[in-house]
Amino acid sequence: MTTLTPSDKALVPFVSVDNMMRLVHHIGIEPMLRGLADYIEADFRRWELFDKTPRIASHSAEGVIELMPTSDGEVYGFKYVNGHPKNTAEGLQTVTAFGLLANVGNGYPVLLSEMTVLTALRTAATSAMVAKYLAPKGADTMAMIGNGAQSEFQSLAMKAICGITTVRLYDTDPAATAKAARNLSGMGLSVVACNSAEESMEGAQIITTCTADKQYATILTDNMVG
Repeated sequence: MTTLTPSDKALVPFVSVDNMMRLVHHIGIEPMLRGLADYIEADFRRWELFDKTPRIASHSAEGVIELMPTSDGEVYGFKYVNGHPKNTAEGLQTVTAFGLLANVGNGYPVLLSEMTVLTALRTAATSAMVAKYLAPKGADTMAMIGNGAQSEFQSLAMKAICGITTVRLYDTDPAATAKAARNLSGMGLSVVACNSAEESMEGAQIITTCTADKQYATILTDNMVG
């Protein structure tokens, strides 16, 4: 009896959610965020090499599903991601994602990865990387409006990359603020729960919003920021 075994080229490495979490814990959340920000900044510095393909979006009343492709001429990648704000009421995540990386020269996929955790990390690292250049020098306080899971990643990234020491939380759902405050306790940040968006911005040099655009809500106005 002949036993058939696949060649190495037939096996695509897969990074599961469990493995991604183990990697983050092994490296440490703040070093992971700083490392991602460094890679993201390096890619912005070679912006002209990338395909600027618009994301392909399928909208519905409940949310959106998107494919996000790009290539730098050597590797090709895409991300599948959804955004369904109603999911939280059903005990589901608002966002889930996975992605694939392939070799442009031969078309072989070289990596398949979960990107739910990675999207949260990448989004936070990008925000903090931008704030590093745009925020006032010596900024130490951030207003965090919208206190779902992403707000916690944003807060940790701003601490790790920009050096903020205080985060002022506000959400229309007080339970979300309470959860974010609990999860951020012991992370080296002074956490202040606020009763309004205006209150959260008092004394803040950085204002960050993490809200679902499907709700068409007005989060900030000129008067509030001024």
